[in-house]
Amino acid sequence: MAMSAGDIERLIKEAIPDAKVTIRDLAGDGDHYAAEVVSESFRGKTRVQQHQMIYEALKGKMGGTLHALALQTSVPD
Repeated sequence: MAMSAGDIERLIKEAIPDAKVTIRDLAGDGDHYAAEVVSESFRGKTRVQQHQMIYEALKGKMGGTLHALALQTSVPD
């Protein structure tokens, strides 16, 4: 069962309330997404730590309900 872009965005924003989230469906199949997440809470964290925060926000759905997610994370300008 695929996961909607809205569900991905909701889970990320629940875990990182200040996040600005942009989701794109890469293949049109509801299984392959790209997410751009901008949050002040990423400041001072490595890219790996930032991505770990996103994976934690997805509550174990990565690799199951959500097959693939290309991540781009950054802090606000």
